[in-house]
Amino acid sequence: EVQLVESGGGLVQAGGSLSLSCGTSGFTFGDYLIAWFRQAPGKEREEIACIGISDGNTHYYASVKGRATISSDNARSSVLLQINGLTVEDTAVYYCAAAEYYPNSGCAGYGMDSWGKGTLVTVSS
Repeated sequence: EVQLVESGGGLVQAGGSLSLSCGTSGFTFGDYLIAWFRQAPGKEREEIACIGISDGNTHYYASVKGRATISSDNARSSVLLQINGLTVEDTAVYYCAAAEYYPNSGCAGYGMDSWGKGTLVTVSS
């Protein structure tokens, strides 16, 4: 059974940083990409970053570009997302998701096969 579990959410002050982890199990980690999405109150879910595990290809979307770093820990089959310079607009439920990945194709634009349940990040001003 494919499982993705997010951790690291909570209350963070504006200007600070967050570090989220996506733990995975039930599939061959190296054959997939992991993406992070978020959904702010009253807004649609948006993809913010992705990483192809086999080739390390990364992509960042506009809302976090220049502030975020996504990385994989292959030994632990997990993916870390760090975002700096937080503002209240970063308040959202953050989800990780997985999709089977074709190496060297770039990780952007894939439809996701499996999702975690999300972790809430609240940024206070």
